[in-house]
Amino acid sequence: MKRYGNIYSKIYSMDNLKLAHQRAKKDKGYYTEVKIIEKNENFYLKQIQDMLKNKTYSVTQKDYKMFEKEDSGKVRQIFKLNYFPHRIIQHALLIQIENILFNNLIDNTFSSLPTRGIHKAFKKLDYDLRNFEVETQYCLQIDIRKFYPSINHKINKQQYRQKFKDNDLLWLIDMLIDSLSLDKNGKMIDPNLDVAIKDDTGIAIGSLFSQWDGNFNLSKLDHLLKEDKKVKFYYRYCDDLIILGKDKKELHQLRNQISNYLKFTLRLQMKNNFKVFPVDIQGIDFVGYRHFRKYVLLRKTISKKLTRTMRNIQYNINNNKPFTYTDYCSINSYKGWLKWCSGRNLYNKWIKIYDKKIFV
Repeated sequence: MKRYGNIYSKIYSMDNLKLAHQRAKKDKGYYTEVKIIEKNENFYLKQIQDMLKNKTYSVTQKDYKMFEKEDSGKVRQIFKLNYFPHRIIQHALLIQIENILFNNLIDNTFSSLPTRGIHKAFKKLDYDLRNFEVETQYCLQIDIRKFYPSINHKINKQQYRQKFKDNDLLWLIDMLIDSLSLDKNGKMIDPNLDVAIKDDTGIAIGSLFSQWDGNFNLSKLDHLLKEDKKVKFYYRYCDDLIILGKDKKELHQLRNQISNYLKFTLRLQMKNNFKVFPVDIQGIDFVGYRHFRKYVLLRKTISKKLTRTMRNIQYNINNNKPFTYTDYCSINSYKGWLKWCSGRNLYNKWIKIYDKKIFV
């Protein structure tokens, strides 16, 4: 396996830091921190350059701000770092290593990757269901229990050592991995407790580095399934794994092998809600949709949320409350969801009347 070196000095080059700032501030021009840095960009980027060059930069649990966000019926703990210097530094790091990490991933790894989001995963699964009926009779669906809070720091850092030989780069990556310790529920662990010292786990949902790190952490499992096990129809969106096949027994065998790999190699745990089922009867719940061979439906939870949101908007309009920018964004968001599925009835009932509605 090729290992890469001589990267760290490129991270703190002024050209790289300027590019990192440009990327980090996208859609965030209204941030107070961004406005301050924009007034004297060279001054602030020089500070970051010195922090990295002299290795005085640090990030710890105290630097994170935590808030909760509901996602698909789950309440997740999201961790946020200040724009300066942390987010700029993460962008500077990823500019130099993201291509290396990206090239390490199989084609059917999706989520938080350039050109590989929900729609790419949707199209790939839909194409295979329509064109390989005999080979995709059954589906094995697996989810990993508390994936981000359960990523083992020691194992995670060793994975990077197999890819990089730049000790200064590994110093920065180690710091980002160790900057947060989470319990099984995704909440911060006091770093002074023995349990955190014995077996640190968890990376921050919400940080740029964590998005790439999560994919990299599972990349060997992807290669194991595609190259060693010769699995033809395999798709992974973050920690949601889909495998299609024509033999239920083989899928159950794969499920056991995946469970053992997660447990003994990555110290992760498969959820008990795994399923092996016939595709043509149940459909596959993946990336927000229920995929059948000839058509696609919106996931039930999203459909219910659409209905609830549109009822609230209609209620406010009927009671002479203003049509807000938030309403406008919600309607357009759901129009986007419905565009990719058999959602004409939902569209006609809830969305169509607002097609020409203009936010004022």
